[in-house]
Amino acid sequence: MSSDSTTIAKVRLQHIANTMGGPSKDPEHLPHRVKSTSEIVSRSELNPVHFLARSATVYPTKTAVAYGDRRYTYKELNRRSVALAYALKEQLDIRRGDRVAVIAPNIPAMLEAHFAIPAAHGIICAINTRLVATEVAYILEHSGAKVILCDSEFKDLVKDSKLPKVFIEDTGLATDPYEQFVAKGLSKADTLGWSGLDQTDDENEGVSLCYTSGTTGKPKGVLYTYRGMYLSALGNAIEAQLNLDSVHLFIVPLFHANSWIFPYAVTAISATHVLMRKVDYDLIWKTFHKEKVTHMNGAPTIMIQIVHHPDAVRLPKPITCTVAGSAPTATLISKMKELNMNICHVYGLTETYGPITKSYDQHEWADLSVEERSKKLARQGHVYVVSDDVRVVDSEMRDVAWDGKQVGEIVFRGNLTMKGYFNDPEATAKAFHGGWFHSGDLAVLEVAVVAAPSDRWGETPKGFVILKPGLPKEKIVDGPALIAFCKENMAGFKCPTSIVIVKELPKTSTGKLQKYILREQEWKGYSKRIN
Repeated sequence: MSSDSTTIAKVRLQHIANTMGGPSKDPEHLPHRVKSTSEIVSRSELNPVHFLARSATVYPTKTAVAYGDRRYTYKELNRRSVALAYALKEQLDIRRGDRVAVIAPNIPAMLEAHFAIPAAHGIICAINTRLVATEVAYILEHSGAKVILCDSEFKDLVKDSKLPKVFIEDTGLATDPYEQFVAKGLSKADTLGWSGLDQTDDENEGVSLCYTSGTTGKPKGVLYTYRGMYLSALGNAIEAQLNLDSVHLFIVPLFHANSWIFPYAVTAISATHVLMRKVDYDLIWKTFHKEKVTHMNGAPTIMIQIVHHPDAVRLPKPITCTVAGSAPTATLISKMKELNMNICHVYGLTETYGPITKSYDQHEWADLSVEERSKKLARQGHVYVVSDDVRVVDSEMRDVAWDGKQVGEIVFRGNLTMKGYFNDPEATAKAFHGGWFHSGDLAVLEVAVVAAPSDRWGETPKGFVILKPGLPKEKIVDGPALIAFCKENMAGFKCPTSIVIVKELPKTSTGKLQKYILREQEWKGYSKRIN
C-alpha cells in the first residue's frame, strides 16, 4: 500500500480475503458467511466509503474540502479519515456495529466522521446540535452509543454523560484535541491504509443512525444501510447534476439525514465540499464568489433569506439549488432566476434518506409564466432514478386516483427506504404495514400552502387545511397539532410556521384552486398593519 493514496483494488482484495473465510486481522470482524467463488467474482458489496478511496486515487491533488482558509485535497481527506478510523478502533475499541455519536456543525471533523466511522465498521449517529441536553441524553442511551465526538461549542450537551469523549476545537492546529486523536492513527493510515480496515460483507448492514425530531414523542432512530446510502448518493449525484467541476456549499446540517447523503454524493463525483460552521448569510454570499459555488441545498425559508440579502447580485455562473420542505413560490422562483439560481424541487423524509421524489422540469414549460411554472414545479410524484415506486393509497391500501381531489397517504418502498427504526420493532412494523413504508403524509388538494409575509424572513410558509367531513371527535385536529405532526416528520425549519383550519378554499368554477387569492389576503392584511 503506497503512502500517498489508496486503491479500490486493495480494498476489494481485503474484502475478498474476509468473505472467503481467510484469516482476519481482527477476530471480532469475522464475516457473516462464506461466499461462493461466483459471488466473489461477480459481485461486491455496495459501500459509500469506497467513493473516498476512489477519489483519492483518481484525483489525489484535487480540492476536496474548503472551509474558510483551510483546504484539504482528496489525498488529505482520505488520509485523515482513514487515520480517524484507526484511532477509533485502537484508542476507543470501536468494533463492528458499535454506535459512535457525533455532535458537531458542518465542519471538516464532521465530514471526516462520515467516512471514518463506517471505515471502522461502526455506525455513525450524528446528533442534532439544536437539541437540549435531556434529548441528547435520551438518544445516547437509546442508541447505545459507545463514544462521543463532540465540538467544544456543544460540550454542555454531554457534560453529564459518562461515555468516552473526543472534543473538537475546530482549529486544525496540532494542539486541538481532535487533531491529536487523529494523529494517533496516522502511522497505520500511511502504512496499511484501507487494507487494514475490514470492509462490510453485508451491504444491508446498518451504517448510519439518524434520529427524528420527536416533537410529539420520543425520537425514533432511523437506520440506514450501506446499500441505501450508496444508491442514494448516486441518485443525488444524478438528480442534482453534480459533476467533477461542481462545488457544493453545505447548508443542510450534516446531522440532518446525513445532509441528505450529499457528503457521499459529492465525494462519489470527486467534487468539492464547501463547509460552513453556521448559516451566515453575509458569509454565504462571500462564499458564492470566493469558492465559485455551483450547488447548494436548503428549505425555501433559507433561500428567501439568501435572495433578499443586501449583497445579492446576479451570479456569473448558475447555482443549482435543491429545495425541499415546501414548494417554492412563484415569487421565490422569479427572484432566484434573476440571480442565476435554478431550483430543483424534491420531497422526502429522514426515513427515505432525504430526497426520494423530484419535480422534473419539462421543456414545454419554458414559455410558461413564472406563476404557471411554479405551479408545475410545486407538484411531486416522480421517484428518483435509483428508487422503485411511490403510491397514494387509502386506509385499505387501495390506490386512489391521482386527480388532485381524492385524499390518500403517500407510501414508498425500494432502495431508498430505511432498514427500520433502531431498537423499535413495533414502530417499524407499523411503518411497514402492508409491505410499504407509510410516510404519514397526505396527498390532497384540500391543503394549500402559500407564501405569507414575515417580519423576519420576508416570506414564510402558511398552510390552509380543510378537514375531512364526519371525522370522529378524537381525530379532529387544529393548526398547532398539524404543525407538531410536521415537525415530527421533518426538520423544524422546513415546516409551515402557521396552519389554519378552513371550511373552504377559493376555487374557480371548474374546481381549480386559486392560491393567489390566499396570498393576496395575507399580504393585504400585512400591508395594512405596517402602514
